[in-house]
Amino acid sequence: MGAKSIDYIPQGGVCSKLIRLTVEDGKVTEASFIGGCHGNTQGVCALIKGMPVDEVISRLKGIDCKGKGTSCPDQLARGLEQLMSEQ
Repeated sequence: MGAKSIDYIPQGGVCSKLIRLTVEDGKVTEASFIGGCHGNTQGVCALIKGMPVDEVISRLKGIDCKGKGTSCPDQLARGLEQLMSEQ
């Protein structure tokens, strides 16, 4: 299976404006945020690199920020779900 990528536009009023994701062989190979708290988003991306997509989704989906019902990590998980549903 080849690499698949998505430029995901976050929803729900989170700080990040775009999340770029690449998955290959069921693992996250690249992730980056445009906007948001640079240190936190950079840290999240470093932690998930090489991690199986299902594990990333399981760990990050549902994380809330300031009562918004979503967050930058939650939106990353949703972006991965969308990417995987396009296969």
